[in-house]
Amino acid sequence: MASVRPRALSGIQPTAGSFHLGNYLGAIRQYVALQETHDAFYMVVDLHAITVPQDPAELRANTRLAVAQLLASGLDPDRCTLFVQSHVPEHAQLGWVMNCLTGFGEASRMTQFKDKSAKQGADRATVGLFTYPILQVADILLYQAEAVPVGEDQRQHIELTRDLAERFNTRFGATFTVPAPHIVKEVAKIYDLQDPTSKMSKSASTPKGLVNLLDEPKTTAKKIRSAVTDTGTVISFDPVEKAGISNLLTIYATLTGRSIPELVKEYEGRMYGALKTDLAEIVVDFVTPFRERTQAYLDDPETLDSILAKGAEKARAVAAESLATAYDRIGLLPAKH
Repeated sequence: MASVRPRALSGIQPTAGSFHLGNYLGAIRQYVALQETHDAFYMVVDLHAITVPQDPAELRANTRLAVAQLLASGLDPDRCTLFVQSHVPEHAQLGWVMNCLTGFGEASRMTQFKDKSAKQGADRATVGLFTYPILQVADILLYQAEAVPVGEDQRQHIELTRDLAERFNTRFGATFTVPAPHIVKEVAKIYDLQDPTSKMSKSASTPKGLVNLLDEPKTTAKKIRSAVTDTGTVISFDPVEKAGISNLLTIYATLTGRSIPELVKEYEGRMYGALKTDLAEIVVDFVTPFRERTQAYLDDPETLDSILAKGAEKARAVAAESLATAYDRIGLLPAKH
């Protein structure tokens, strides 16, 4: 049955431990907004996580932690479908079908595999790492998603999804919705506090540049106050000449909903220290309740498990129908029960 609202789907890996400010402002906040306008499906993609070596206990703990943080961010299980990827076996099943539809050369051109395998070394990169974009195709097509919120660096993966959906539909008949990337142009890009020319990331050269949402508030405040700026004194927005100050203004504006020109006017004639002190307080005021909400979910594992069980049930109702149709179209013999 077609949804009244357009369907959106996205996933997040459970490998990072704490979310950071760049995750939240660049992606997760958009997840929260989309659940108001779309039939939204969000998953913690633990099957993607094992494309590189994982400690089993850490993976299990980080999966729970990711779910708790998504809930703390404002995802509402009554307004979206939140689940863990491995709880819906149809992902792996449709992933195999899509593997059999994808050319080797086509898969070889995926740029993220080249980047990730280069970091690991060619001998250590797994077949799973090579084919994970094809599992990502299955993730999307199972739910007949029309919109897929992604960053610009994921656009190539959406193009592969579109190509494979069209290929399947042409060969076997109309089966899958051909999705479109949902790239929100006005999303703020948050940069490393110590290297404001690089995107805030877990792979930062120093932890001082990363604002983890689960850090102690005093640690977060210290990082903001120690952020790299230029040698000038005038507070203005200039991402080229004043990358550090511009990054702090972006964080300030995004967290408070105020405009950057308004902030520049307010801090006219004041020093960088005043901006950093005020921003540190704003960030602490944001992360403190976030940490408390996350811990409350972690302290109640039964509720967390119940939310995930209901999410998996809702997800499987959609995924199983898509998989059954695909199996039928390609000629697999149905099992009799």
